[in-house]
Amino acid sequence: MHSSFFNFSRRGFVRSLCATLPVFSFDQLVAATGLGIQFVNVAREAGLNAKTIFGAEHKNKFLLETTGCGCAFIDYDNDGWLDIFLVNGTRFETQWPAGEAPVSRLYKNNRDGTFTDVTVKAGVARTGWGQGVCAGDYDNDGSDDLFVTYWGECALWHNNGNGTFTDVAKKAGVTTNPGDGQWRWNTGCAFVDYDKDGHLDLFVANYIDFDPKTAPLPESGPCLYKGILVPCGPPGLKGGKNILFHNNGDRTFADVSEKSGILKTPGTYGLGVSVCDFDNDTWPDIYVANDSTSSTLYRNNHDGTFTDVAIEAGVAYSPDGKPQAGMGVSAADYDCDGNFDVVKTNFAGDTSSLYHNQGNLVFEDETFQSGLGKNTRFMGWGVSFMDFDNDGWVDILVTNGHVYAEVGETDIESGYRERKVLYKNLRNGHFADVTADAGPGAMEKVAGRGCAIGDFNNDGTLDVLVNCVNDVPQLLRCDSTLKNNWIKVKTVGVKSNRSGIGARIYCTTPGHRQMDEVRSGSSYISQSDLRVHFGLGQAEKADLEIHWPSGTVDKLPAVKANQVINIREGSTSPR
Repeated sequence: MHSSFFNFSRRGFVRSLCATLPVFSFDQLVAATGLGIQFVNVAREAGLNAKTIFGAEHKNKFLLETTGCGCAFIDYDNDGWLDIFLVNGTRFETQWPAGEAPVSRLYKNNRDGTFTDVTVKAGVARTGWGQGVCAGDYDNDGSDDLFVTYWGECALWHNNGNGTFTDVAKKAGVTTNPGDGQWRWNTGCAFVDYDKDGHLDLFVANYIDFDPKTAPLPESGPCLYKGILVPCGPPGLKGGKNILFHNNGDRTFADVSEKSGILKTPGTYGLGVSVCDFDNDTWPDIYVANDSTSSTLYRNNHDGTFTDVAIEAGVAYSPDGKPQAGMGVSAADYDCDGNFDVVKTNFAGDTSSLYHNQGNLVFEDETFQSGLGKNTRFMGWGVSFMDFDNDGWVDILVTNGHVYAEVGETDIESGYRERKVLYKNLRNGHFADVTADAGPGAMEKVAGRGCAIGDFNNDGTLDVLVNCVNDVPQLLRCDSTLKNNWIKVKTVGVKSNRSGIGARIYCTTPGHRQMDEVRSGSSYISQSDLRVHFGLGQAEKADLEIHWPSGTVDKLPAVKANQVINIREGSTSPR
């Protein structure tokens, strides 16, 4: 049986068991309270003034010049305050004067709303075609490390624990040069303990096998977008192959891409990556948003191998069975039914995709039923489920910007620079576009790409970091007049990996049960805060239950709201 009435009735029953507040229509909610939050761009005041350089500004030759960079919220110095890492790119045919080449940037949080650029001091000032970033403590030494993808050799920045980093990619065995004279175009990445041995492994998505010496130029096709000459691809170009590195437990990795079955997937043109236990079997699965072809869902077989089940699961195509140009991806249980759902961004003229998980790796496309199908004029990149109003129901934020700089000179769709889209969760399977009421930061038009979520000022509301193409970044501070409570959990693994990546956390308040996982990577080639955030509504306490990758289960009853707590694996009390 397949009908919207049946779907609404089934999920309505589930929600009636977990909702703490009555279900309102969007108009009733706004009339009663207003949105209650405003996003304000404070990047310049905070000290984030360096531009991200990525390709030519008005006309591009190659597809590589269009995809932009990711970003990260990471507490690299373990002081409890989120720092910022911004991946940077470069340009073809540009000879940079000494000391002026663009480099990725690391900003230390000064705990007063401002940041200090510590890039050079930290040793991470590298120039190149940077792409994505993900974080995790791969050697279990207590400090989170960074993996940064490039067109070319990637960087594994080992956190030395003293404010500096060392690139150990070659020493660790995570170089991505195939050895055939060609550079890989590495994109999204995620640390994941896929075999649950307590050591973080590494998954790296790949886009196309790109060589500027042989890549077609716009006029060669000609390659046209609505009559405008634009960079060619990805259709017609050779797709890249995703990579899985196994952590040997001695600070080195082994490439197990073929052995694990990762290379058997029909999907290619990989971009955004999200790791999540989608079938509730306690083993992490991997979802990859692919451009111009079916997306990929690698199901973990519990024996070191994976099988792509995206088509059977219903998360490979659009509702009418067509491939889409997937960019970013995020996972969360948006309707509190105990299953992780998926949101994916796509190309302009299409919609973002919302896949509802019905259990047992069966998803249903709820894009149009949920309200996300109303927006087709934007081109989505970074995307995240986030509870912006702390009501206990995750909302959706989409970062937009057209792929082709050439569109900026025309009236096509929304132009090159585009606003965000913020969807409020109405607690009944539907979302409402509330962007116009979400403040100037949400409405500001940029060529957005990577997007990360985190509470940089520790005030209990979730802020947004956006990396833009050929522009300064956005730091959207969330200012709230609401009185909703919250709790934030930082996991410290003992038997499990030290970062606690893969740990599932249940948060229960009277009549309401949420869950989330500690996750590396996600969105569009970016890294959000590794601390797990729960909005609590009016609840002043919450029962927490942490299911660690090792199998350990910790229960912490009646934890007080409005605090950040550290939970060490095997402990029954937070710190």
